[in-house]
Amino acid sequence: METNNKAADAMEISAPQPPPQPSRSPRSSLTISGIGILVLRVLTLFFLLVALILISVDKGSEPAEDGGRNQIKFDDLHSYKYMMAAIIIGFVYNLGQMALSIFNVVSGKRLIKGDFGFLLDFSGDEIISYLLATGAAAGFGATLDVHSTLTDYLDVHFDSFFNKANASASLLFFGFMFTASSSVFASYALPKNV
Repeated sequence: METNNKAADAMEISAPQPPPQPSRSPRSSLTISGIGILVLRVLTLFFLLVALILISVDKGSEPAEDGGRNQIKFDDLHSYKYMMAAIIIGFVYNLGQMALSIFNVVSGKRLIKGDFGFLLDFSGDEIISYLLATGAAAGFGATLDVHSTLTDYLDVHFDSFFNKANASASLLFFGFMFTASSSVFASYALPKNV
């Protein structure tokens, strides 16, 4: 019998063992997606901050025919007011979501537990991305329409003013793109967790 046990032990030892598969813990995949979302939030905040600065300091002045000055500010146009409101709301939302993302990456846990947290991420990103997109569209539209009207009919140009407003709308559009991308990440978490 002892011979049979030695033969069985030899077979167990000589049988090749499959290499161990690296396992991905839920924490590592949560951290990887959390870092991706955090990067998108930081980029969104950067673009929205620069867009806010550009639109808030935007004003123009040109000589008038009567010897005075024609002046224009961003708050003279409702579209630019809407664009600024969209920037501020998007900035505040992304600042709050960035704080949640930092907590998520550092601790490996979600601060808002359960399905509500995932729904908040996805729904919030969707709503804010639409707001940012419509704000950018309003800015682009106002720039094109009002600038051409002033130039064609009143021979007043305000090129610098409209260039800054257009740059602000462009940055707002990039903020929309990053928020929409964040929404895609959030949508991947929905089917698994909701």
